[in-house]
Amino acid sequence: MPEPGRIQPRLRVFDTAMVVVSLVIGIGIFRAPALVARAAGSESAFLGVWALGGLVSLIGALTYAEIGARMPRAGGYYRVVAECYHPLLAFMLNWSQALLQGAGAAGVAFIGAEYLNLMLLPAEQRGPQATLIGACALMVALVVLNLLGVRAGARTQNVLSMAKLVLLAGLALAGLLAGRGALPAATPSSATISGFLSAAVAVFYAYGGYQCTMNLGGDVCDARRNLPRALCLGMGLVTGVYLLINLAYLKVLGLAGLSEAPLVAAELARQVLGPHGADFVSAAIFLSAAGFVNATIVHVPRSYYAMAEDGTLPALFLRVNPRTQAQEPALLFFVLTMLGPALMLGSFEKLLHYVMFSDALALALLASALFVLRRRRVGDEPAGGFRMPGYPVLPALFVLCLLALAGEVLRSETRLALAGLGVMLVGIPLFWMMRRVCGRPGPFTPARCP
Repeated sequence: MPEPGRIQPRLRVFDTAMVVVSLVIGIGIFRAPALVARAAGSESAFLGVWALGGLVSLIGALTYAEIGARMPRAGGYYRVVAECYHPLLAFMLNWSQALLQGAGAAGVAFIGAEYLNLMLLPAEQRGPQATLIGACALMVALVVLNLLGVRAGARTQNVLSMAKLVLLAGLALAGLLAGRGALPAATPSSATISGFLSAAVAVFYAYGGYQCTMNLGGDVCDARRNLPRALCLGMGLVTGVYLLINLAYLKVLGLAGLSEAPLVAAELARQVLGPHGADFVSAAIFLSAAGFVNATIVHVPRSYYAMAEDGTLPALFLRVNPRTQAQEPALLFFVLTMLGPALMLGSFEKLLHYVMFSDALALALLASALFVLRRRRVGDEPAGGFRMPGYPVLPALFVLCLLALAGEVLRSETRLALAGLGVMLVGIPLFWMMRRVCGRPGPFTPARCP
């Protein structure tokens, strides 16, 4: 059997920054603001939690940037946890995250298809079957593009990301230049710690995703320099756009109108742009959904590669096309994890809380690896290396924020939190089963399945 192809760096700073933008700006910014408005209780608290979310997310970006710069490898998410703690823990997290991201991508594709159908189909044809067909077609089309190669996927990502930024910025500008709509004013209420944390869960859902670019460490040219730059550039663009669009929401709809408008961007466009506003927003949301799904397809198979290197997945997942750099078996497996949950997707609110509990725990553990890497002096003096400012205070605060979010979800949505924990625990017997099938290597020695 020939030796599997090796991943070669192909992505530049702009390519990677655009992946960050699409990983973060998914469907959350079009649904989360209504949840945040209901929980925040006042306009100042509403804007404050979005600003704080951006600040904490930037700290997180710096934390993961240093981790990625110290360990710029393909499948970095899995590899960092495996080498800093234990492959079992890394497998548990990656197992749950891989399934979760497949289901999350399917949900985003499903919502994107609904908005696309709103533009293209007459009302009598916009049924569940049409939405399912549209979502599956979108996922399959993006997988095919990525099978053509990493650079083809990156070019697709750049087009989708730039189109999304332009559309969001245009909608924000239109809202800021318009007057307040004819909607009721909010009844003032005092903010509470519980309400602020509840609002923060939705905010951090909208901001999340940038950490997954660590899986592209092996694809980024001169990753020690360029990965931190790409993360900061991408998150800076996201934070600016989020603050602008939320200011526009508040100006046009007011807090009361915002809290009663689940599809808040559509409501804003209807009031500002008139009858054609719904079509404008439908295009924006579909592009946003397509960008998110494509970014997920780009990065998740890289974690399969790292897990296969460690002997916790079969060697089939090590196969890389030497010409296109596409992981063909991994891509085909991932599309199954997206198409499978498409028929069983729950509500957005339930998905949000399930995602945030699992993500918050996983991201807190991943961020804590920076302390281990510094103590072990891994990559301590790389050429042009990156060291985040404010260490150890800022990464410690970031970890505490994530744990607080997980605690809030556990308090408010106990069943969903325990379900996410159960998925993680299923990874324990799977890990040892794969180790038995693939052989028993040393703690960090790659194994090969027959």
